[in-house]
Amino acid sequence: MFSKLQYISQGSTVSQQLHNIQSAINAGCNWVQLRFKNATLNETMPLAELVKELCAKHGAILIINDHPHIAKAVDADGVHLGLTDLSISQARDIVGGNKIIGGTANTVEHVLQRAEEGCNYVGLGPFRFTTTKEKLSPILGLEGYRKIMGALQEQNIQVPVFAIGGIVFEDIEAIKQTGIHGVAVSGIVTHHPDKQLLEQQLKEALI
Repeated sequence: MFSKLQYISQGSTVSQQLHNIQSAINAGCNWVQLRFKNATLNETMPLAELVKELCAKHGAILIINDHPHIAKAVDADGVHLGLTDLSISQARDIVGGNKIIGGTANTVEHVLQRAEEGCNYVGLGPFRFTTTKEKLSPILGLEGYRKIMGALQEQNIQVPVFAIGGIVFEDIEAIKQTGIHGVAVSGIVTHHPDKQLLEQQLKEALI
């Protein structure tokens, strides 16, 4: 079963990315999505290699955002694709049948599409406004999650769904009640002064 807590990396430089990922892993994070937007492939590839070594050393899952070829090259555990990225079937051809493929969704229709395409998990959001992502999809809020998760339950759709987008610790309990599998967080981990305590609190809240 997938970890209920995903850390999505932040940082505008390789050194910032590495620092933030190392800090998250040291605090107990066991699922990292390497997200290095606006970086070139020449910048992302060596970073991915370093993060792969880091994750392997600590037994953490590594998912590469957007780049299945990089995921394949560094033997990451999988890739996460946005709605306008490469298709799931194309990515599967690149990374192989045994790798994890996650997909972004914003509506019930998106989740159904992702499930039909064979995604292993879905990142559903955004929960609220976040500065982490450009070109933000419509905000879902708690009511949006309730409606979407209710519709999925009615149709017996079993794909694990992760809430994402501006989530803070105080949101966890209410979000969990909607039936989601877990949450993906970024800023609250990156900027927290006591990451180990926060990781512990988040994991306990998601049980």
